[in-house]
Amino acid sequence: MTKWLSDEQQQYWRAWLAASTLLEDQLNRELLDSHGLTMADYEILVRLSDSPDRRIRMSELAAITLSSRSRLTHQINRMENAGFVTREACEDDRRGQLCVMTEHGWKTLVAAAPAHVTSVRTHFVDVLTPEEYLALGRAAEKIAAHLNELPVQD
Repeated sequence: MTKWLSDEQQQYWRAWLAASTLLEDQLNRELLDSHGLTMADYEILVRLSDSPDRRIRMSELAAITLSSRSRLTHQINRMENAGFVTREACEDDRRGQLCVMTEHGWKTLVAAAPAHVTSVRTHFVDVLTPEEYLALGRAAEKIAAHLNELPVQD
């Protein structure tokens, strides 16, 4: 027997869907307009910037960006054409590939970061009280932990 959502649960569920979609769209639009980057580009560049030598194995990059390998390959092809990244063969495993941030990718990330952080503050952090932000963060961590425990479906 299905346990239906209460009116309040349904209201908050729909609000969550709208807020997450609208926020992603707004941040994406602002990054595109100001620096020609999508949110996916930005996330990949940030992950590369946090890695030793600004390089990550493609399979690891897919996992940490929550992307399928085919989706990531398409994304990296686009970013490679824009000059943000290159690919190299893994020295320890010739079957694997590394995604490597170029100097152009680094300069673009450095230029975009201040505006992006301002956008995140404006449209997310500063909209909430510190208590609301803490509660939302804890709730999001709990949901992510639950979903990360589920078996992977191929």
